[in-house]
Amino acid sequence: MKTSTNIIGVLVAVGLAVGGFFPGYYYYKTAFDMRTVKVKGLAEKDVVSDLAIWNIRFQAADNNLAMAKKHIEQQEKTIKKFLSDAGFNEDEIIVQGLTMQDAYADAYRDKSSISARYTLNQALTIRSTQVDLISRLYPQIGDLVSQGVSFNTYGNGVSYLFTRLNEVKPQMLKEATQNARQAADEFAKNSQSKVGKIRSASQGVFSILPREEVPEQTERDQINKKIRVVSTVEYYLE
Repeated sequence: MKTSTNIIGVLVAVGLAVGGFFPGYYYYKTAFDMRTVKVKGLAEKDVVSDLAIWNIRFQAADNNLAMAKKHIEQQEKTIKKFLSDAGFNEDEIIVQGLTMQDAYADAYRDKSSISARYTLNQALTIRSTQVDLISRLYPQIGDLVSQGVSFNTYGNGVSYLFTRLNEVKPQMLKEATQNARQAADEFAKNSQSKVGKIRSASQGVFSILPREEVPEQTERDQINKKIRVVSTVEYYLE
């Protein structure tokens, strides 16, 4: 009986010791984990667009559908010549589908107020890496009005794109991480600590922004852009 009592006593003691160890260990680990610093590292890079998309929309209106078609075809030839003379290759010029509007198709419209029954709309898209050429030529497109081109004001414009983001990502992430480490070192210095290993890290999202903030202009309206990434890194403090 005495032996059984002793065994029970030992088991209880072990249980209490184990029960006390794990809460204590958990508290130690939690306290250790709390000795961290979370910092952000910023990296920015100025880039120049390497691709431009230029939409040119034009139209022709006439009471005779055949004449409207003839006018739209002549405008297309005029614009294509303007582009080819400037230096664009044929494969950089994409002809979009032709659309037609018949004013008589609107049963509620007053037919006496219609000056031209048929309106044809056509578009050309220039997709080119000759970004500087498009930038110089775009303001001159209005000169074609004197040659009989009737532009549709809706949908015209140039979008400037930067397509080599993957090429600059590694170096920018490196710079952002280095800047984060500098911020952590400064914090540790002020708190009389030492920066240890990385506990967690998040590279953040890459943003392509206009280099200059211009009213009523988006990033795609500008050739010159700025890429930004903010990395968040959490370090242990020793």
